[in-house]
Amino acid sequence: MNRSMLLEAGMCLALALALAGCGGVHAQQNAVASTDVGPAPVKVVPDMDANNFRVDRPEQFPLTTALEHVATPELNVTGVVSPDVSRQVPVASLASGRVIEIDARLGDEVKKGQLLFKLRSNDIAGAFADYRKAVKNEELTRIQLDRAKVLFENGAAPRSSLEVAQTAEDDAKVDLETAVEHLHLLGADPEHPTGIVEVYAPVSGVITDQQITESSGVQALTPPNPFTISDLSHVWIVCDVYENDMGQIHVGETADIHLAAYPNRSLQGRINNILPIVDPNLRTAKVRLEVDNPGLMRLGMFVTATFHGMTAERVAAVPSAAILHLHDRDWVYAPLDQNRFRRVEVVAGDVLPNNMQAIRSGLKPGDRVVANALVLQSTVEQ
Repeated sequence: MNRSMLLEAGMCLALALALAGCGGVHAQQNAVASTDVGPAPVKVVPDMDANNFRVDRPEQFPLTTALEHVATPELNVTGVVSPDVSRQVPVASLASGRVIEIDARLGDEVKKGQLLFKLRSNDIAGAFADYRKAVKNEELTRIQLDRAKVLFENGAAPRSSLEVAQTAEDDAKVDLETAVEHLHLLGADPEHPTGIVEVYAPVSGVITDQQITESSGVQALTPPNPFTISDLSHVWIVCDVYENDMGQIHVGETADIHLAAYPNRSLQGRINNILPIVDPNLRTAKVRLEVDNPGLMRLGMFVTATFHGMTAERVAAVPSAAILHLHDRDWVYAPLDQNRFRRVEVVAGDVLPNNMQAIRSGLKPGDRVVANALVLQSTVEQ
């Protein structure tokens, strides 16, 4: 009996030790599991204002103080390369007819006096007919005048007959001179009668408009003109400036011109006109700049014009990471009281050295903002 009691006591002791060991293992596993879990996530509580919110651990979002940056104000607008209309020359035909030959095309660079096209004209045929008649009439009246002089000198004719013959000769000379001048105006040579008109370039430049094709008809001095030649060494930049920004620009000031096709090139333009009409829908006015073309600008190109203010202004400057570009706008996060932040819209300016960026409006020097806006935005979106 004693032996049975001892055996039962041993079994109870072994069971108690086994249970104690299992409890230790579970405690160790729970301790390890608790060390694997990271810091508790930041809890974001929205405010009544959609731009305000509260976080329970704001120390995770370090702040930075906006510095002061002195710069001249800038205004960036878009524009289009346009021809200088004072340097555009329409090439008109002085005779009506049908085109039989074209010697230049749209976009060609031509020299003054270069043949552009030929046409066959009834106007030329009629002008040559008038010229030949004028020549014959002048010859006849000259003969009659010589005969009247002989008769008058011999007393066979009165002075009145001589005067009539002289008047007829004078009129015939005027008709002949008029016929010759008409041929010259039509571009024809009286010594070489032909029904073909040759039209030459009146100036040097680039053909920027062509309105004729083979066998097409041309009306004398009637639009559209067969060709238009433009001098592209000097062009216009026509920009659209919003009504609210018109106070920043003045006639005579210069602007930097940047071409979309050549982003590394910068040209200088001068404002020569601000049109007195504002678009009623877009609320923009046309501003015209004159620019010397180094051969890079082509008509219709898009450009960016940067106007510089005359006086310097003091603006804020923050790290580039503090600015969040969202929905085509720029934002920063400013701290409020009681662990709250506010999203503030700003207008970003030039990129500065040391990864800094100017703030043109919405922030002033000395204001504090979150140093990395993207991190806080990511937390808010979770």
